[in-house]
Amino acid sequence: MICSIVPPYMLRRIAAQNEPRLRAVARAAKESLLHVKGLQALRTAPLPEAPPSARQAKPGPPKRTIYDAGSLETLPGRLVRKEGAPAVGDPAADEAYDGLGNTHRLYGEIFGRDSIDGAGLPLDASVHYGKLYDNAFWDGSQMVFGDGDGQIFQRFTKSVSVIGHELAHGVTQYTANLAYRNQAGALNESMSDVFGVLVEQYAKQESVEQASWLIGEGLFTDQVQGAALRSMKAPGTAYDDDVLGKDPQPDSLDTYVRTSADNGGVHINSGIPNRAFYLVSATLGGNAWEAPGQIWYGTLTSGALPAACTFGKFARTTVATAEELYGAGSAEHDAVLKAWDTVKVKV
Repeated sequence: MICSIVPPYMLRRIAAQNEPRLRAVARAAKESLLHVKGLQALRTAPLPEAPPSARQAKPGPPKRTIYDAGSLETLPGRLVRKEGAPAVGDPAADEAYDGLGNTHRLYGEIFGRDSIDGAGLPLDASVHYGKLYDNAFWDGSQMVFGDGDGQIFQRFTKSVSVIGHELAHGVTQYTANLAYRNQAGALNESMSDVFGVLVEQYAKQESVEQASWLIGEGLFTDQVQGAALRSMKAPGTAYDDDVLGKDPQPDSLDTYVRTSADNGGVHINSGIPNRAFYLVSATLGGNAWEAPGQIWYGTLTSGALPAACTFGKFARTTVATAEELYGAGSAEHDAVLKAWDTVKVKV
């Protein structure tokens, strides 16, 4: 499963630009679209799973390796930093190293999970991928970061939530393995947004109230009228720009987008479960990685989610998880019920 952070609808919008000042940017967006599509077509083999016994392994230290692709599209590239080595002075390499560490720390310290697969999987990443490459992606075994085009996007290692988001696709791959299509695909994307913001909030020790709840904050250059790729707090408000258009994410099932594009709208409709998680967190207050994070992680790893999971099935499983962890009628249980009701998903 190839999962990239920039939604195809955003890349298509950029690719359609024909102003002279945006020609290089449009070309870069077209190449990114074609590249991700090609990678998805190539990945047909089943993805590996961690052995059941290993999933309960006690969390160990991270094993990070950072490579420099040197503006080529050949992976992994030249080794530049290994686990325990000092910073190398390349912002992209050092940001990737720190982001992998922040992600490993959240799963280990908060969820008792030993890396992405639950069995100590080494965390590899390649930076400086391609020329003007407008994306970052998880390819099923490692992270890959482009440097952006310099006009719309900056380097993709700048956002901790992006790193956490992409690595969370690996966690989903090794647990629920949600299909990357329709509502299951939107849930797949939403789980990555949830754990992406949790990685960022835990690294910064931000409370629910202090956090921005933005995915990809800091990726845009100052030429863009927007704060981030997505807002979990208020889906549909992350950007409103002449080039990018307006953020199209719905915030409830009433405005669900039915489309055949983007595997059935996986990036657009993820706003609905995203907002549900934010609402649970806002209701409970404190730190989102505590009760809300435990409920969502418990749901993801419960074994109760089918590959073709619907929003309704996912919502019911979060309610069941909240009841199991905190009891029926608890503040946590009621917060989950209220959140799904607010976003119009029936439990």
